[in-house]
Amino acid sequence: MSSSQIPAPLSYGSSGGRASGNSATSGTTPGLSPTSILTPASASTLYASPDSTSQPFYTIKSEPDDGASSESSATAAAPQFAEPAKKKQKRNKPTLSCRECVERKTKCDRGRPHCLACIKRQTECQYANVANLLEETTRSASSGRRMTKPPKKKLASSGIETKLSIPNVADRGILHGRTASLGSVALSTGLLSNVPFSHPTASNVFGIGSEHPFANYWTCEGGLPEVLGVLPDKLQSDILLHQYFECVDPVYPMIDRQSFYVDYEHFWSLRDSERTDATFIGLLFVMLALGTQFVSTTNPRDRKQTAEFYVSAGNQALRVSSYLSTASIRSVQSMVLITYFLMNDNHASDGWAFAGLLMKQAYAMGLHRDPNIVTPNASAFEKQQRRKLWQAVLLQDTFLTVLLSLPPSATHTDVRLEDFIDESTSLADRDSTDIAYIRGSWMLANLVQETICSPRSLDVPICSTQRQKSKLIADFRAVYRSFPDVFRSWDQDSIMQLASTNKRLVRQTLFLSSNYYHNLMLVHASESPDVPVNVRATLEAAHEAINSFFVLFTLFDTEARVWWVFNHRAFLEALCIGSVLREAGKDPAAAEQAVRDPLFARARAAIARMIQIMKIMGDGDQGSEVARTRVTVLSEFL
Repeated sequence: MSSSQIPAPLSYGSSGGRASGNSATSGTTPGLSPTSILTPASASTLYASPDSTSQPFYTIKSEPDDGASSESSATAAAPQFAEPAKKKQKRNKPTLSCRECVERKTKCDRGRPHCLACIKRQTECQYANVANLLEETTRSASSGRRMTKPPKKKLASSGIETKLSIPNVADRGILHGRTASLGSVALSTGLLSNVPFSHPTASNVFGIGSEHPFANYWTCEGGLPEVLGVLPDKLQSDILLHQYFECVDPVYPMIDRQSFYVDYEHFWSLRDSERTDATFIGLLFVMLALGTQFVSTTNPRDRKQTAEFYVSAGNQALRVSSYLSTASIRSVQSMVLITYFLMNDNHASDGWAFAGLLMKQAYAMGLHRDPNIVTPNASAFEKQQRRKLWQAVLLQDTFLTVLLSLPPSATHTDVRLEDFIDESTSLADRDSTDIAYIRGSWMLANLVQETICSPRSLDVPICSTQRQKSKLIADFRAVYRSFPDVFRSWDQDSIMQLASTNKRLVRQTLFLSSNYYHNLMLVHASESPDVPVNVRATLEAAHEAINSFFVLFTLFDTEARVWWVFNHRAFLEALCIGSVLREAGKDPAAAEQAVRDPLFARARAAIARMIQIMKIMGDGDQGSEVARTRVTVLSEFL
């Protein structure tokens, strides 16, 4: 590798640590071997067809099948009224359909939590205990989710298919005269060439991320020593790791800090010949790359180049470890972080594709299975780490599919939220909110994946009836009530005060609030022939969601610039607000009322504030082109 290809090292501390190949050392913490997946044998029932050589199966017998056929012909010729009554055979197999369908003798699709028949009838859907038990035990052996089917296309009087209207007002913001997406209408709102979220030359997937995400600095013969040769010294690594645990770990707490630092200190105590754990080296480089993204003491161009160099080194270390064929806890942790890095680095197309590899690896490791089943002999700590890592994979998949309007992938699991318990570590007091934050995010992700992701990926309404919408809103409120008070009872003044004492809690509160209200906004904005948009509730939820971003920018403006998921979510919320205002302006009477309505005035102020922030981000020669484009788009609503 030519030394001229390596980016100039950055100085982050007072002593100005430099990247040096001679000072690089490595840890040899053994990599975790792939776990064996124990798949329970699934029971199946075979229904034998009637024997075609005997009596046809559709023939109705004139005699009871209780031994009367063995009687003499004289008995058979007896008067018909003397024939004994036919005994009713007792049903031996359990009833799996819901009680309402059984009582009405209608076909039941046995969907959970409500079958389609009960949804259409607007009746209460209940199952027998044995039916619920069988559903839980066979979920892993069969599809546990009902397929979301798009509505049938209607024909106009001329016989030509009519174009279906966009079922969510949140997705109607910038589609006038712009290119449509191959995936869904909502997808084109956030990604295609109408809003260039990356470099001007667009890729063929989403229209973003035109260059390879991992710059190639490596030779074929270099191997792991070549990667270690570019590792920064320990002082600089300490600074970047501190940035990682300060900015990234609070919102995605999947790496146990205490055990990691034990391995990290051991890593620096080893000789060169003992530096063989490629997965740990890969994870370390990826964490350094993310930490570099949040450093505010260097200019954006050098920071971007150095971060991309570190993530390239991390990817090369994972390649040396053959991570695609030998998955481990550390390699999957690295892949989760690489996906977020690519998103932050304006490579959403590459991040989405890389997340697909991550999902396959997580499934192959059995992370989607209950650790008590696949790793029964593992320690309680190891089982907890597997659950925490699966939660990180599930959370990333669910909320990326919401933002990109694509189908979810983390849909098959028997890992139970109830098994995720408090950890008894020395860091428990300092990170006491982590478990509550993870559980709250997990519950929200499960609900969003079940009810929002699939309909949006097919441009179908989230709710088809008013009863279904009311039920879904009640479910969201129940999830919100399950959050601890510390995540719910806050306003801008109290969160500002809390930032001086507990920044970790502030970050978690803002991320969780933004996630919750963004998805609640999508539910209120959903529209169908029988369910109108709840305009006021949509604006209320959008305001709460985008206000979380405003507070984040006020407190941690560097992080607000870096986090693509938070930044893009706020942009979509501004688009939703603008779309609602535009729809209201079409009716003269409603438009006149909206001018005097404080809720609509606050909505217009939110768009103006978002434009102001985007102008700040796009200012200067090194400003964000994405931010400047967003200013142009949002200005159309004012």
